[in-house]
Amino acid sequence: MAPVIQKKKSVASKDDIQKDFMEAINLSISSYKSQVRNNKKLRLIDIFATMLVVIGVFQTAFVGLIQDNYPFNAFLAGFIICVGQFVLLMCLRLQLTHPFEGISKSKAFGEFVVASLILHFTCLHFIN
Repeated sequence: MAPVIQKKKSVASKDDIQKDFMEAINLSISSYKSQVRNNKKLRLIDIFATMLVVIGVFQTAFVGLIQDNYPFNAFLAGFIICVGQFVLLMCLRLQLTHPFEGISKSKAFGEFVVASLILHFTCLHFIN
């Protein structure tokens, strides 16, 4: 019979995991601050995206608070516009940063405007 070799399991302690997590958070925050520090367009996009998230949360809370979904199409259209515009803003933000330097900023903004118009036109017709 062959001898059984026991392998030592390396288990990270809770303190190590917390330390790594906090290090990742601090690295993310410092990277974000360095990216946004000199670029006012990215800062404006981030503020607008935050506003869209707040509006979406308020709409959902309002429908939950009144516990009636009579104008459900209006709620869906408003919520879909918030989510869709947020996604379009994040796409624009990604195209304005360094990895997408091959795309001109005016082309990215033009695509954003056309996609936003299509989104708003579709949601406006969804309301009835």
